[in-house]
Amino acid sequence: MVVIKSREVGTEFRLLVLVCAFLISLTPCVLSQANPASFADTVARANAARDVNDIPQAVELYQQALRLNSQWADGWWFIGSLQYGTGDYAAARDALSHYLEMTPNAAPALAIRGLCEFEIGEYQESLKDIQRALGLGAANQSRNEKILRFHEAMLMTRVGRFEDALRSYAFFTHEEPNPELLLAVGLAGLRTPLLPKELKADQQDLFTSAGRAAFDYMKGDKETARADFQRLFARVPAVANAHYLYGFLLYGTEPEEASVEFKHELEMNPKNASAEVMLAWIPLLQNDGSAALPYAQKAVAEDPSLPSAQLVLGRALTETGDPKNGIEHLEKTAQLQPDNLEVHLALAKAYSKAGRKEDARRERLLCLEMTKNDTSPATHP
Repeated sequence: MVVIKSREVGTEFRLLVLVCAFLISLTPCVLSQANPASFADTVARANAARDVNDIPQAVELYQQALRLNSQWADGWWFIGSLQYGTGDYAAARDALSHYLEMTPNAAPALAIRGLCEFEIGEYQESLKDIQRALGLGAANQSRNEKILRFHEAMLMTRVGRFEDALRSYAFFTHEEPNPELLLAVGLAGLRTPLLPKELKADQQDLFTSAGRAAFDYMKGDKETARADFQRLFARVPAVANAHYLYGFLLYGTEPEEASVEFKHELEMNPKNASAEVMLAWIPLLQNDGSAALPYAQKAVAEDPSLPSAQLVLGRALTETGDPKNGIEHLEKTAQLQPDNLEVHLALAKAYSKAGRKEDARRERLLCLEMTKNDTSPATHP
């Protein structure tokens, strides 16, 4: 069984850091033009200190070398990686930022900077760096991929991207989960923007139960999951978002059952805009804008700041022959989520229906450009 624990990540990545540092140390150093002999000597002493694991001395000597030549990229990498290994995350982040200014596509540096940002609470920046690192190949080893994807999913939960987080946790369903993973899945499933370490001890049983139910479903054990969810539904007091979670999982293959669960959620929590959004998506995917429209309107009324609510209303209005008003809501979505491919596809269709040919053409070209390299999920489930 592979145990994924955030507290163990430092050890794993320290090994990665040391390996990478060793490989970089094999490359020739760029000598300072001002005083090459002094620079070379300082670097040699720093490398020697690192080789015997005298980290404070190595960091000090690398800093001296960088005062002689601040453009020596490898020096910033050595300092950042060593400081990360000792838990000096803020300083490591700063050093790695210098390194990335010179080598912006260095996947290991992006990954480690992202982990530093995670540790110091810079969650949006951390998610951006980790996702970029994954896109550049930082997950070239199985263990590294698991660490990065686990952090990616935790971060998406922390910033409120709950459905995206659940999709990311599906990566782990081929192995036996550990308690921290189940807790993390439960936080995403019950739409709670916290990290596992931020959850109070007396709440852990509830979120672990939700995580177990969702995990069983995602790994294909639907009968066990059904029983898990029934136990979750029977809890007193009622568990907010439990029916929503089950509906979301059912949505892809059993939309009618999913619709029942979303309606159960609304009976408990009539102001759950996300459940209204999902009830709008089901008919929209069947090209039934009229059935989707009332749910979409309720979703926007409950939470006008929710991008997916604006998106489904824009789509429903366009499908029911009102592209002008549909465009207004779709453009709001584009302002909230400019990198969301789904909204630009919807805008292209709405502009075309409204006779705005040049705007439609611009959106289609943008969609083509986005699909070349885009790996971010759309708002649409």
